[in-house]
Amino acid sequence: MTHLSETEHNLATPYEVYVHVPFCLRRCGYCDFNTYTATDLGSGVSRDSYADMAMREMDLTRAWQEQHHIDEPPAQTIFFGGGTPTILPAHDLVRLVAHIRDVWGIADDAEITTEANPDTVDAPYIEELRDGGFNRISFGMQSAVPHVLKTLDRTHSHENVIKGVDAARKLGMRSSVDVIYGAPGESLDDWRETVEAALDLGVDHISAYALSVEPHTKMGRMIAAGRLPRPDDDDEAAKYEIADEMFEAAGLSWYEISNWCRPGYESRHNVGYWKNVDWAGIGPGAHSHYNAKNLRAWDITHPKRWGAVIHENRIPWDDSETLDATMRLEEEAILGLRMRDGLDIDTFERHAQIKIPSVTLDELIRDDLAILDDGYLKVTRKGRLLNDLLISQILAAVGR
Repeated sequence: MTHLSETEHNLATPYEVYVHVPFCLRRCGYCDFNTYTATDLGSGVSRDSYADMAMREMDLTRAWQEQHHIDEPPAQTIFFGGGTPTILPAHDLVRLVAHIRDVWGIADDAEITTEANPDTVDAPYIEELRDGGFNRISFGMQSAVPHVLKTLDRTHSHENVIKGVDAARKLGMRSSVDVIYGAPGESLDDWRETVEAALDLGVDHISAYALSVEPHTKMGRMIAAGRLPRPDDDDEAAKYEIADEMFEAAGLSWYEISNWCRPGYESRHNVGYWKNVDWAGIGPGAHSHYNAKNLRAWDITHPKRWGAVIHENRIPWDDSETLDATMRLEEEAILGLRMRDGLDIDTFERHAQIKIPSVTLDELIRDDLAILDDGYLKVTRKGRLLNDLLISQILAAVGR
């Protein structure tokens, strides 16, 4: 492997750090994330000790990188997700940012974000984050309608979202909100109310996700038992179109299927994922990605086992995989066709070592799933709704 200088590597592959905080006050009925409500999970892994454990993983990760001649540039983005990162004291999140600076360095213009449950932050908490280097906060709004929030097992009120966004704005921080559509019992008017409320916040970035029902969650069991109606694909498609129209009318354009923003306010961290940059995942269940090794790895999911391996001074990976040419090509299609920028046809065909038949492209355009624009295949709104179908047709056309 050719060893890149820091400058060369920075030009070739930006670097990001993701920190997973696996704690929540309570588990929402629809949630399938790797998160736990206990304050102490044993083997030294508790809310109180978590920051110290995560910092030890950062040290182990840097040691592994050096052992494998991976010389990462300063982190261009840092993102705290969960779980509920803001269940930890603000001081702990700030300490983790400081340790990332010590281990890898942080770019001068870095984007540093945490997700936040509106119930767990107030103005002094947000100010401590700001003073510690954070410049962006993503609030889990989910809905503005009380009965929908209740169905989702969310305990916050929309008033708390408003207070959080206002506090962040006054402190000079960027804000984003996440909303979910398709909850059982949510009407089209309920959804319009939520979209309008999100826009009224004046944020520059909104993420809107279709509710995904997993069978082993509380909501999944209730739906299977007939106690809640099952989400409907046509209903979710209609809600997506409503959101897209309302966001666009308010000046927020889509840049990825589930994300809208004003120009220049994209989530740089998430764009990095979609552009397949290098990133280190810290915390139980977090994933890492290294282009130089064509490697994807993921941490042990249960915090107790994760902590035990760290205590043994070993990097706490559960497993890893080497991405072969077919896997990389599939990722290129999936990621490219989720983005407004689209899929670079020439680059994709060079990697596939075969041209996409013109009949395939003509069919996608005729069916209003995509357009060709200066060598890029870009999805339409219909193509966003039928994205999996579109991707499968492209991959089938090149024999994948």
